[in-house]
Amino acid sequence: MAGMGSRWLWFFPILQILISSVQLCEIPSGNGHRVASLSAELLALAHDATREPDPNIYLGLRLTKHHSLEKERLYLERLKGVYQPNNSSDQVAVKYQEQPGTGRLALYLLALRAACHNMETPEAHRLVTQLKLHLHKEKEEIGSENLGQPLTNYYQYGLGLLALCIHGKMADVHVIHRLLHAEEHSRLGIHGKLSVDTEAMAGLAFACLQRATFYPPELGVKLHQSVERVKAKVLQAQTPEGAFGNIYSSPLAAQFLLAVGQSQKEPKCPKGMTSLLQHLEQGDSQDVLFKSQLLPVLNGKSYLDIASMECHTERDGLALGTPSPTAPHATRPSKQIAVQLIVKQPPRKLPLFRRVLTVAQGSSLLDVLNVASREDRAPLTFETKETFSGPFLMALMGVKAQEGERKYWKILRAPSSLLEQGLADYIPQDKETIILRFSPW
Repeated sequence: MAGMGSRWLWFFPILQILISSVQLCEIPSGNGHRVASLSAELLALAHDATREPDPNIYLGLRLTKHHSLEKERLYLERLKGVYQPNNSSDQVAVKYQEQPGTGRLALYLLALRAACHNMETPEAHRLVTQLKLHLHKEKEEIGSENLGQPLTNYYQYGLGLLALCIHGKMADVHVIHRLLHAEEHSRLGIHGKLSVDTEAMAGLAFACLQRATFYPPELGVKLHQSVERVKAKVLQAQTPEGAFGNIYSSPLAAQFLLAVGQSQKEPKCPKGMTSLLQHLEQGDSQDVLFKSQLLPVLNGKSYLDIASMECHTERDGLALGTPSPTAPHATRPSKQIAVQLIVKQPPRKLPLFRRVLTVAQGSSLLDVLNVASREDRAPLTFETKETFSGPFLMALMGVKAQEGERKYWKILRAPSSLLEQGLADYIPQDKETIILRFSPW
């Protein structure tokens, strides 16, 4: 292993030169108030004891210059209570201990590193080993021919590799090669469609891995090539408005571009930053994951910066403030609108549910579903699952994906526009038709 490390040392400076020879994607100046406001907003979410603790929020709070160190410490203790429970009577904690999932476990390990937590303990070693086992199972599900899919998805796969790398832990080279192969052959998306946030997460993992000193030079070359391909794909996915893919995948894409740099002649990243700032200013999103991934960007940081954090240099001073003046108002206008809701399960020709509903203007799509569920005649039945991005639609009219079945409820604005926002974020307009279709992914 020592010989392998010494062979790698000659290649590492070359990569560093390649990375440092570009101009970083920078945040426009004069946005300090937005950074402080978003920091205070995430701190308020962390202070809310009714919310399940979320590693994404913690990472956002750690990757900013505005800190409330005591509240962050208390929030980390809440996270430990979920992911490393000491009391077996805590049923919620036990559930996550038994089935933490690749992505959630990786996020928690990133949170521990962001807190400068001592990882040289038996408990910490157990968590790292558990993540390595998760990744091994993900790799085995893909298969030796690289034709399958991970147990979860490539976003979580990349996140798992990133977490190991940030902690300086060596990953199985075969696990890395599976992700490299998937990126090279455009298999990170769904049905051949580019998934910008998945590409960006894989790109962050590749960028971290190429800085390691214990992999062979030939792997370093492949990692660098993948980083360049991911960067090209992310930039090419920019919309005319400036978003990378869509506004919700843009914060992670911006993190990736911050981490790997950008050509001085390339105007796409500043345009993307402006788009993100405008979206934040409008205050029309309650997506916690979006805000948690955006806050590091506003501080010029990415998840790769977690590896070099030095907690003793941080300054305290952030306090819980009042809600941002741009935040949506809790009160609803009195005007009523009509929204048509159609639930389809192909190949059935007749819809499972079809109704024109009257709801208050400004209602979210989740509000519309709740109104439909209270109908006197043949009400809509549905199930949701709370995720880091808000409620996720699991079942409609008793129809849900079975174990191993790669299907989900696709949400469309008629006739065929796929919604970018989640259930709690999208606000239907008057006389709009929403189609919910059970579809493969």
